[in-house]
Amino acid sequence: MKNTIDKFNRHIMPTYGRYDVVFEKGDHRTATDEKGKQYIDFGSGIGTNSLGFCNENWVTAVCKQVQTLQHTSNYYYTKVQSDFAEKLSSITGYSKMFFGNSGAEANECAIKLARKYSFDKYGKGRHNIITLTNSFHGRTLCTLSATGQDVFHNYFFPFVEGFINVTPNDIDDLKSKLDDTVCAVMFEYIQGEGGVIPLEQSFVDAIFTLCAEKDILTIADEVQTGVGRTGKFLAGDNYARKANITTLAKGIAGGLPMGVCLADEKCADVLSKGTHGSTFGGNPIICAGGSAVLEYISDPGNQSEVTAKGNYLREKLLSIPEIISVDGMGLMLGATLKTKTAAEVVQTALDNGLLLLTAKEKLRFLPPLTITYEEIDKGIEILKTVL
Repeated sequence: MKNTIDKFNRHIMPTYGRYDVVFEKGDHRTATDEKGKQYIDFGSGIGTNSLGFCNENWVTAVCKQVQTLQHTSNYYYTKVQSDFAEKLSSITGYSKMFFGNSGAEANECAIKLARKYSFDKYGKGRHNIITLTNSFHGRTLCTLSATGQDVFHNYFFPFVEGFINVTPNDIDDLKSKLDDTVCAVMFEYIQGEGGVIPLEQSFVDAIFTLCAEKDILTIADEVQTGVGRTGKFLAGDNYARKANITTLAKGIAGGLPMGVCLADEKCADVLSKGTHGSTFGGNPIICAGGSAVLEYISDPGNQSEVTAKGNYLREKLLSIPEIISVDGMGLMLGATLKTKTAAEVVQTALDNGLLLLTAKEKLRFLPPLTITYEEIDKGIEILKTVL
């Protein structure tokens, strides 16, 4: 293990606060390190391994595609991309989509789409995008600028202009800033990196009502909340609201890099030939993995299981005296601790064979959607020991 870590540190930029563990393989909801120690996964690669490690159907689909056609370019058509797009469109109800490689890229596409929609219809000067304080939209220069956390606004000056922050759940603040320079409001239904904090229904309703009155587009960043994570395919379904533009990534391809920008009929054809692109977007192998994920998620029984398992996990967490409260939906939960710090707990849990995440001061839980009740119980017993 030391040899691997030393090699890593010699050759890879130190942009992550890594833990001293080297993973060698994974099976369903269990990861195994170089020494053979096993870990129950309550983080799924920050919500990315939606079907767990090496799900059989996913592996079969990906390996078959690897042996068939790994890449062409987006100058050509492929059946696997068209089939995946048709399935995703059917599930979400969106008209068209653009494929990239990450959540940040999906959000960049959404920003460009919103600004071009407004430019085409109203001309220059209507380019501002409202985002929420405490939001997180990515680490590219533009999506960092959109992110509503001052801690990220450093070092890389000048940042991209045209973003205005509004306080979450403050309808008056939203109203005061929705002027004729705004082309879109961009938000997360549940602020993930910001602490697993759901928006209030009344505030979400206000966003959609006010934007509709002014022909301002709504952009839902569902990079972390989408693909069944909250018990519905889209978190917006829990609010009975559908944004003009929705972005997906993380769990959409089960551990392979994909970002998707979905657009409704109002703005489906705004990005015309030459206005956007991605070399690897819609790659056949990635789409094959994504199709396996959609096959699992589109089963209503599996969707309801996410809700049921989420409720079960919430109850188990609330039974631990050290945990004050639990926020979130489905299998996207954040626990507030009484006396311990989340970072210390994550490290100690790792030492005891449980993979956890943090979200600011909270413990964050994003287990694979396929996790079993027995595995939840086993992970909770480790967490109880740690707490």
